[in-house]
Amino acid sequence: MGDDGVKDGVGEFRLLPWAGAEGKRCYLVSDGAGHVSRVADAVERVQLDMAGELLGHAGDMLADQRATSAQLRFLLARMSESLTDVRRIAESRGARLGVPGGDDLGVA
Repeated sequence: MGDDGVKDGVGEFRLLPWAGAEGKRCYLVSDGAGHVSRVADAVERVQLDMAGELLGHAGDMLADQRATSAQLRFLLARMSESLTDVRRIAESRGARLGVPGGDDLGVA
């Protein structure tokens, strides 16, 4: 039951915005008011800000006919990492809101 953000009598299971060892998901059992929850909120803000900056940079690079394939590949790699972060944030927030499937967006 913990993967879906449901309260378990102790606290709520929250998917954290970072991966653990070997890329595995990290969860926190909390009432949402502790130190780790505040750190997770701050990390989410940074990750979302970075995603916005990457989108702006992508628009600039795509408009620049001089952008090299190496530059575009580098941008695409960073955007892939950012999209992974944003998806994890969406899953975490959806689960905490009680959105059906919030812990699994149904994307393979």
